[in-house]
Amino acid sequence: MKKYLFLGLCTAALAACQPSENTNDTTAASKAPPTAQTANDMNKDKPMQYTTPGQMDEDHLWLEDVLGERALEKVRSWNERSAAVMETDTYRAIKAELLEVYNSPEKIPYVSYRAGAAHNFWQDDTHVKGIWRTTTLDSYRSDNPKWETVLDIDALAKTDGENWVYRGNSCLGPDYNHCIVSLSIGGKDAVVRREFDMASRTFVKDGFSLAESKGGAAWVDKDHLLIGVDFGAGTMTDSGYPLVSKLWSRGTDITTARPLMRGEKTDVGLWSGTFENAAGEEEILLTRAVTFYTTKYFWVPRTGDQAWTPVQVPVPEKSNLGAQFKGQQLVSLQEDWRGFKSGALVSFSLDGFMKTGAIETINEVIIPNARQSIGNASATKSALLLSLYENVSGSAYAFDFTDGAWSKTKLDFPENGNVSIGATNSKEDVAFINTESFLTPDTLWILDSKTLKAEKTKALPSWFDSASMVSVQYEVASSDGTKIPYFVVHQKDMKLDGSNPTLLYGYGGFEISLNPGYSATIGRAWLARGGVYVSANTRGGGEFGPDWHQAGLKTKRQIIYDDFIAVAEDLIDRNITSPKHLGTHGRSNGGLLMGVMFTQRPDLFGAVATGVPLLDMMRFNHLLAGASWMGEYGNPDNPGDEQDFLRSISPYHNIRADVDYPEMYLYTSTKDDRVHPAHARKMAQRLEDMGIPFLYYENIDGGHAGAANLQETAHSQALVYGYLAEKLTAK
Repeated sequence: MKKYLFLGLCTAALAACQPSENTNDTTAASKAPPTAQTANDMNKDKPMQYTTPGQMDEDHLWLEDVLGERALEKVRSWNERSAAVMETDTYRAIKAELLEVYNSPEKIPYVSYRAGAAHNFWQDDTHVKGIWRTTTLDSYRSDNPKWETVLDIDALAKTDGENWVYRGNSCLGPDYNHCIVSLSIGGKDAVVRREFDMASRTFVKDGFSLAESKGGAAWVDKDHLLIGVDFGAGTMTDSGYPLVSKLWSRGTDITTARPLMRGEKTDVGLWSGTFENAAGEEEILLTRAVTFYTTKYFWVPRTGDQAWTPVQVPVPEKSNLGAQFKGQQLVSLQEDWRGFKSGALVSFSLDGFMKTGAIETINEVIIPNARQSIGNASATKSALLLSLYENVSGSAYAFDFTDGAWSKTKLDFPENGNVSIGATNSKEDVAFINTESFLTPDTLWILDSKTLKAEKTKALPSWFDSASMVSVQYEVASSDGTKIPYFVVHQKDMKLDGSNPTLLYGYGGFEISLNPGYSATIGRAWLARGGVYVSANTRGGGEFGPDWHQAGLKTKRQIIYDDFIAVAEDLIDRNITSPKHLGTHGRSNGGLLMGVMFTQRPDLFGAVATGVPLLDMMRFNHLLAGASWMGEYGNPDNPGDEQDFLRSISPYHNIRADVDYPEMYLYTSTKDDRVHPAHARKMAQRLEDMGIPFLYYENIDGGHAGAANLQETAHSQALVYGYLAEKLTAK
């Protein structure tokens, strides 16, 4: 069972605003960029005041009122002023090209496979909100599958008079007729959940139905649903997730649902799920996330002397429970445990645990070396499938468990790119594997996990002239000497004269890896226009396992920024680009990275785009899901090292009037209920207060993804790449 609360890497919508006139009369020569240390020293005695004279953080709190008229009026004014600047001929050309890609019938229709049927969610210019559809596996293998619509979200939105955004379905095996469909209003994380009958293709009258809430629901059987939602006052954590789990019986009022467990208000959240016992019956598993990286797991027996009393699974708190295969429960370790090092994947007997409440034998699945990391692992009927990355490039393996030990077989897929395990089903031998690289379009394979034979099923067309390009991996020493890898994608005939418009992308947090991947958006909007694309594998990510991530936790976080700066400087030293032609872009936690680059090293960049970002690191834990990320960043409310460090890096608090900055582009979404739009709003307001030019766009819909449909996605991406082109290609 994996955590899913990380800030996210999804494509975002953008925001725009016309730059203010810079009225500062200091000369450019006097505007030296602050280093991390000087920023720290400069602000250490100002814990709650930013550097604009006479102004305090409290002056901008009104921008935290998401739907407040004063705040929205300001947002609209920024949007309108920026649209006039940003919606150029370049923007329009990029948007048209991207819509061609996004609406293309040649996109791969990725599917899940259940009881002989392949299920897909599809969006194009005809189905703007999308359709849930299904076909047979044989039909799916053909060039022109015959699809049957299960649910039309455009039609449903029109009927209901609601801006529905589809958020998936969960169906009860083995027949998969009983489903829970999740629908978001405008793209928020919080969803409405409704029971849906696959046989009749209709919502079930008087069936299970849950009001809008973050949380989850899981089937136990056709008459019982595990639910963790907002039950009213005192049932949600400080992070905005459920702290109560209940079992709800069909035909009863939700207020009578059986309580299973209650967490603490300071927890991240409590989630309800299931696993199969040896008889194929669903067992209840509760996941209590005490912090983002410490978790307690509980099995809830429904029979016997301990019926309805949660039994804690005795695994380390810094670990994740994953798939089950042949009675073995997988555990990925983020700390050492009983002779196994952090980063290892191990397993134990579920049946043994349920009989005794103890774990007697731990079985080694795989132990990555220092330059490896595990991607994802999923179980089929006959194999455990796993992706493994070596120096950021992937491969895939099939594992079997026989005679008390795991064995593995390497699968024959293209190397030096990204190999990801797609949809699997523990009751089927059909599995979907996706391969790609920066210059090789996605290819979808169907794997028979019993024979381990794979067939190429679908592939993207080449959306740009990748044959004229090359992808190269470099590495550079960071401030502590650690080698940081990064990829550079560019035209083969690129001249090393420092004039190449270059986009440096990064994330650096939450153990999220940036692996090689084919992007038609980057290819069409940037590479095909002569741009250079760079992906930095800084610490904070998961490229080399938990240690790579934990090296940048909390007060150690400056090393992530040093890594990114080292890559930027190396690009300049190699004469690939120069500061006036080097831009950078990141979203969410990557948006924080961009804010830090903007304040610590504005001299390195000619453009900085920051999307759905964290920027006020003194209040992030009081805004929406922010409290859940204190395990990553620390607690700004506790005086001492964590508060001081967060103050020293907080972009909102470290803008100076005596520094020349590139014209920043901030974008966010009003409907983002994960990272509060106030981060971008307050940063923009502060820049405006100080007369520093900036651009801004806030999408009314879209949630943390920033876009609720393909039109919005094309608009948002065209704004980003149009901005970068305008800033970085000028002579």
